[in-house]
Amino acid sequence: MRKDEINLEVHLGRLILKNPVLVASGTFSYEYTELIDISKLGAVVTKAVTLRKRRGNRPPRTWETSCGLLNSIGLENPGVEHFLEKDLPRWRRWPVKLIVNVAGETVEEYAELARILDGAEGVDALEANISCPNIREGGIFFGVNPEMSYRVISAMRSRTSKPLIAKLTPNVTDIVSIARACVEAGAEILSLINTLRGLAIDPDTFRPRLGEGFGGLSGPAIKPVAVGMIHQVYRALDVPLIGIGGILDYRDAVEFFLAGARAVAVGTGNFINPRIPLEIIEGLTKFLEEKGMRGVEDLVGKVRFEVGATWPRFPRTEGELTI
Repeated sequence: MRKDEINLEVHLGRLILKNPVLVASGTFSYEYTELIDISKLGAVVTKAVTLRKRRGNRPPRTWETSCGLLNSIGLENPGVEHFLEKDLPRWRRWPVKLIVNVAGETVEEYAELARILDGAEGVDALEANISCPNIREGGIFFGVNPEMSYRVISAMRSRTSKPLIAKLTPNVTDIVSIARACVEAGAEILSLINTLRGLAIDPDTFRPRLGEGFGGLSGPAIKPVAVGMIHQVYRALDVPLIGIGGILDYRDAVEFFLAGARAVAVGTGNFINPRIPLEIIEGLTKFLEEKGMRGVEDLVGKVRFEVGATWPRFPRTEGELTI
């Protein structure tokens, strides 16, 4: 397979991307445009936008762990009005798909945000953040209950015609039930996972490392959890998936594709090296060339479990794949 024969374009329902590499919400700002050519990305996902301005959580807000990052930002942002007047006009100038992450404290706030952003030129899709673990109301409190997840997504679906993504939390006992509720409510795409809830304590002071105590763990530590949940949902539902969690290079991305994701989003990796998303695109192209594959679709869901594997008891994937 020649390099010029490889097509990285992916279809996430109605959302068509030039390649499957995105940058995750809260990890990429407009200033990054000075560091990399963002037109090469599949899409950019904005930091969470709320109906009104949010101050966020008390500091300290981040703590680096041995294999990840614990954060408690608290969705600080200037609100949707500021986003529309100041931020969106800048993003419109760049040839890259824009997905707006939205969060609220009530079902009505999510619905109102969907209504406001539905007519916004330059917004290609909405991502419902029902999984943030760092706020006292809303966020994860909707995402751990199938009924509440359904209500939020249904309310947004009734107010927008744009492609709708539901971002799911791993802090649940049954990820499939949450995913199914979101799809039944009208979500066309699912992104998973958001951060795992965690706590770091200073042995000298006996106090939490973060101002709010608990925070959300991201980075390489959570990748196996994310890959596992992607595969669970892939086996259960016919819906495009965006994999998130500890992706630092193209081989990490390939793991997510094999598990069932059709796209991946780089989060914590952007803090380590802003070029990681572009390096993944380059590495993925070379990988597909070496394997004689035409695109990412040749990888999606192709993981093969050995016969007799005790968990999960999924049937062996048909076909052969040499990696």
